[in-house]
Amino acid sequence: MNIILLSKSNRQIRTINLHSGVALFLVSLVVALTCGLAGYSIAGYQTQVATASDGEVEYSLVIEQQAIVDKAVRESRDAVNALNSKVAEIQAKAIRVDALGKRLVDLARLEKGEFDFDSVPAQGGPSGALLAEEVEVVDFIKSLTRLSRQLKDREEQLWVLETLLLNKTLKDEAMPAGRPVRSGWLSSPFGKRTDPFTGKKASHDGVDFAGKMGSDVLVVAGGIVTWSGDRYGYGKMVEVDHGNGYVTRYGHNKENLVGVGATVKKGQVIALMGSSGRSTGPHVHFEVLHQGRPVNPEKYVWVKR
Repeated sequence: MNIILLSKSNRQIRTINLHSGVALFLVSLVVALTCGLAGYSIAGYQTQVATASDGEVEYSLVIEQQAIVDKAVRESRDAVNALNSKVAEIQAKAIRVDALGKRLVDLARLEKGEFDFDSVPAQGGPSGALLAEEVEVVDFIKSLTRLSRQLKDREEQLWVLETLLLNKTLKDEAMPAGRPVRSGWLSSPFGKRTDPFTGKKASHDGVDFAGKMGSDVLVVAGGIVTWSGDRYGYGKMVEVDHGNGYVTRYGHNKENLVGVGATVKKGQVIALMGSSGRSTGPHVHFEVLHQGRPVNPEKYVWVKR
């Protein structure tokens, strides 16, 4: 194998004769170096690509996990807010139900302590096997919602019951019942009697209770005072309108203790017993009128207050 070498000026030419084995060795060496360099370059490139791909995968996994954590935090916060809202709603309803219950106890005149709305209901018993499993947040919220609905239903039922009891109480309060004096005796009945001044038969539109001068005169039902002052034949008189067509009168008082327009309650002291007007001694003349007509007060006098 001949190798020709040219100088820069191309004026001199040199020829090198190589043995065929040497030439083959040189060619093989050049090819090997070239392939090695190429392979090294390719391997380096592949390594860089692989490293970049692994980094991108890890970054994607981090982003995905962060998104899952953020979602869990949001869901937990929403669940806590929902629980707080339900608890506040139930607390408000429980306060209203307690208030209604206390009023109903007073209206029904139940024994004190029988229903105590300020204390937890009495419960007890030996320990039993646990039947309930762990409750999920969603199930807990559903239970709170159901409890809130039950409280609302109970509240509405209690309102109806309160209205019925209140109407009954007002009706009882306005219905004449009981004696107009704390102590005394029935000195003259309702109906026909001998007039103490003329000695002749006359109609008596009420009943008389004799007693001690200045003793209490009690109103037998709640109502509004429509008369308080002197009236012919009655002396100092108090008249009370109880509604539902009922009116009561209390005559011959020593002193009236209420004025026209005053609101009075059953059993309240409205006057002091006297002997004013057409009277023979200290007593109270007690009348009951229904729809403007006198009725026998005795049917109301002996009714328990």
